[in-house]
Amino acid sequence: MIFFAPSPVLAMTRTGTPGGRQRRLALTLAALAMGLTLALLSTSAFAAWDIQQLMDSLAQNKSSRATFVEKKYLAVLDKPVESSGELLYTAPDRLEKRTLKPKPEAMIVNGSELTIERGRQKRQLQLQAYPELAAFIESIRGTLAGDRKALERSYRLSLEGAAERWTLQLQPLDEKMQAIVKHINISGSREQVRSIEITQADGDRSVMNIEALAAP
Repeated sequence: MIFFAPSPVLAMTRTGTPGGRQRRLALTLAALAMGLTLALLSTSAFAAWDIQQLMDSLAQNKSSRATFVEKKYLAVLDKPVESSGELLYTAPDRLEKRTLKPKPEAMIVNGSELTIERGRQKRQLQLQAYPELAAFIESIRGTLAGDRKALERSYRLSLEGAAERWTLQLQPLDEKMQAIVKHINISGSREQVRSIEITQADGDRSVMNIEALAAP
């Protein structure tokens, strides 16, 4: 049980005139009602922005195109390794990462198939045969698609921030995946993903900053 000390305003109503007491009491009750209303609205607004609302917002994007700059911080190197290029996403499950610098390279995920292109070399993989790789790819594709069920098959989700600036953290559930990736932080604003940060179990990490492009 919570006890409140008497308000000075309420204390004054005991000694003033009847009209004055009523006015002061009315003002006190009005202030109390306003405070409770603001508190309830504030709590409601905070509770409304949750993982499901974020997923619903992201799912509105049926296709997107963006540029990226990725920096990889490796313990064995003094400076980060930087690459840049273009990302393309088409709902529900096509994702392309086309690196332009320092060397042209393409990774195309279409359904359960991954295609890697380097120069004239082209290699195709079935994601079912590489569960750790599939889980990593799904962390990005599932977020872009707003597919909460797909994400929760491989990760524990937690969300910080509000609609204008949020960070979704993904922590692997599988022990084999945990040996590779510590966590993945995906940040953005409303339905736009702005950055993807991957922290590996060995301490190495990569940060990809993403800038959306207008639809052609």
